[in-house]
Order: sequence, then structure tokens, then C-alpha cells
Amino acid sequence: MDLTKQGIQKSLGPGILLAGAAIGGSHLLSSTTAGARFGFGLVGLILITNLLKYPFLLVGTRFTSSTGKSLLEGFKEKNSLYLPIFVIVSLITGTFTIAAVSFVSGVLLTSIPLFSDFPAMDLSIGILIVCGLILLFGEYRALDRISKFLVALLTFLTLFAVISLLSKGSFNESLSVSWIEPKISPWKLSNLSFLIPLMGWMPCPVELCVWPSLWMFSRSKDSNYKPNVKESEFDFNLGYLITVVTAIFFVTLGAITMYGTGDEMLSGSGVFFAQKLIRLYTNSIGDWSKWIIIPASFAAMFSTTLTCLDAYPRSISSIQGLLKGTDKGHMESSSEKTRFRNWMVLHIFASLLALLIARSGGIGVKDFVFGAMTGSFLTAPIFAWMAMDTINSDLVPTKHRFGFFLKSICWIGLIFLTAFSLLFIANSFFGVGSSN
Repeated sequence: MDLTKQGIQKSLGPGILLAGAAIGGSHLLSSTTAGARFGFGLVGLILITNLLKYPFLLVGTRFTSSTGKSLLEGFKEKNSLYLPIFVIVSLITGTFTIAAVSFVSGVLLTSIPLFSDFPAMDLSIGILIVCGLILLFGEYRALDRISKFLVALLTFLTLFAVISLLSKGSFNESLSVSWIEPKISPWKLSNLSFLIPLMGWMPCPVELCVWPSLWMFSRSKDSNYKPNVKESEFDFNLGYLITVVTAIFFVTLGAITMYGTGDEMLSGSGVFFAQKLIRLYTNSIGDWSKWIIIPASFAAMFSTTLTCLDAYPRSISSIQGLLKGTDKGHMESSSEKTRFRNWMVLHIFASLLALLIARSGGIGVKDFVFGAMTGSFLTAPIFAWMAMDTINSDLVPTKHRFGFFLKSICWIGLIFLTAFSLLFIANSFFGVGSSN
């Protein structure tokens, strides 16, 4: 059960794919805006949210590597209600999440001169179709290779941008003290409409705990290697570390380049947002930096679109097989692959319909993306309980169940997620604290 170089190389994949899914809206939009509005005032909340979600998101990796079953199989065996709940929420959130991230990808593409004259919505539709073709013809192997490249690219480029800013000595006195005393306090109920989406997709929705579990079967088939628990968790931890580090990178970029302008960052059209984002970066770093910021931003959103378009249909297809009792959703038979492709095509059309409705209704980037983020946070306690309940059950060998430390974080995280969800509902629908 030791780590070996060969074992790490062959098992590396699902955790990086999770990072590709995570480093998108939560980082480019929420983290950047957090830095722009509050400087470094929300770094603590971002780190705490990442810590409290960690054990829940780890569940899929540990469950599959220790049992040989997918987490969805575990849900089915643990409680007959878990799979129906998961599929209902996934059918709803999947369509809007895929549409939202492809929408932002299209918005960012307008910053490239070659595409600047095209409507952002048309570009979003084009990106959605391109991602679909990559997955339908390239399957898991294409997803794995492209996502690894994009995650490496965006991590390097954002690090380079941060170093460039820091080398210019761009810190001022107000920014330096924003860790403790930001110009605008984020700790007001009036800011819940921003904090909840920030935590909802930071680093990603809790329901994504299922995704690495399913990808592990395809990765094992692709590499012809079955990793042990330590190798699988190394892959997951590496991907998770990348998501946390890049989140801080984007907060830093937003704080240094835009501190004090965050209230206007997501106003106006999506194209306005993209243009302002790029302009503020280039004004602070230099015009040459657009060749860093644009590729990094687009890589973040394209990788998210690609992974989401694979994972949501993959999850629902697997659930269908489990509920019907025809297969386990491991993508081992031709019938499973055909069903998966059908669900992917259905998700593409549903997301296209959502984009067209958004265009006809004049829905902006803020409403579209933050709506999806909010929904992810409000459902998080449900999926957190399902994950925690399954990993600590008799389905898992005793030595691989969560110990005292991870169990403690789970309970604290569950209380944290539930409390904020209830507070948001009370504030939004019953006006609790609205005068603050």
C-alpha cells in the first residue's frame, strides 16, 4: 500500500479532473470579485470553506479505492432514498451549471480580437458543441489529456501573473490591512447574496464527490492499472491543493488590481465583465499581460465546461443503470457507453435551451452563474450527509473509514453548511436581518 512513482503516474487523473472542474466560476468570478470588493478580507473564509468541504469531496476517492465500488453504488446500498435524491438534484443543477460555465467561457472568448465581433451567447453555444464533440469522439482519454494540460497551463499562468504583480510592489497601505480591516466589511447579512455563491462553488459543489469515483474506473481501464488507496488519495490531494492555491492566486489578482471596484465588477453585460476584467489586469501589469490573463481565464472556464459536460451525464447514466439493475455504471459495456452518450447529447440540448432562454430574457453573467452557485450551496448539506453516512458505514473496511479528525471536520462542516443555508433562506425569504 506504499506510494510508488509508477503507481502515482498511472493513477494520476481523476483528482486533476476534479481540479479542472473546480477552477472555474468559483475562482475566476467569485475569488477575483472577493479580492476586488474586500481585498484579502475573505481569504480566511475561502480557506475554511475548502477545509470543511475536503472530507466530503474525498469520500468518492476513498470509497472506490477501498471497496472497488463507485460511490453511487454505496449510496444505493446505504439508503434507498440517496440515489433518487441525487439524480433529481443533478438533473436540475447539471443543466444550469453546464450552461453557466459555457456562458462564461463564451464571454471570455470575446476578449480575443478574432472573436470580438461575435455575440457572446453564440460563442457560448459554440464552446458547448465543441466540448460535446471532444467527449463524444475522444471519450475519457481526451478528457484526461486535455484537462491535465489546461490545469497545468492555468496554474502556471496565474502564478506568473501574481509574481509579476508582486514584483511591481503593487501593495498599498489599505490593501495591506485588508486582511483585518477591509474598506467594506464582508460580515454583514446584506453580503449573504455574495458569500453564499462564493462558498457554494468553493472549491466546487459537494455533489462532485461522486465524480472522481466514476472517473477512477475509466482511468484504470485507460492505464491498465488499479491504484491502491494511498495512490488514489495522492491524486485527489494534489488536485485539491491546486484548487486551493489557485483560489488564493485569483483573490490576490483581484485584490491588487481592483480593490475598491468589486461592486461594479459583475454589473452590466457579460461582455462588459470580460472587457473590464482584462482591462484592469493589463492596466496593472502591462498590456503584454493580456496574453497571460486571457488564456488563463479561458483555460479555467473551458476545463470546467469540459469536465461538467462529462461528469453530469456520466453520473446520471450510472444511476439509471443502478436503479434498473442492469449494470453498475462502470462504463464497461457498449450499452453503458451508448446510454452515457445519449445522456450527454440530452444535456447539450438542455443547456443550449437554457442559454437561449437566458439570451431572450436578457439574463446577465452575474444572475446566471451566481444562481447556479447558490443552488449548489443550498443543497450541499444533503450531499454532505450522504457522503459522510456512506464512508463511515459497514460498506467500507474499518481501517479506511474516517478517523476522529476527519469525522470531526465532517460534523463541523455539516453544521457550517446547514447554518449558512438556513441563514440565507431566512434572510432571502423572510427578511431576517435585512435592515443590517
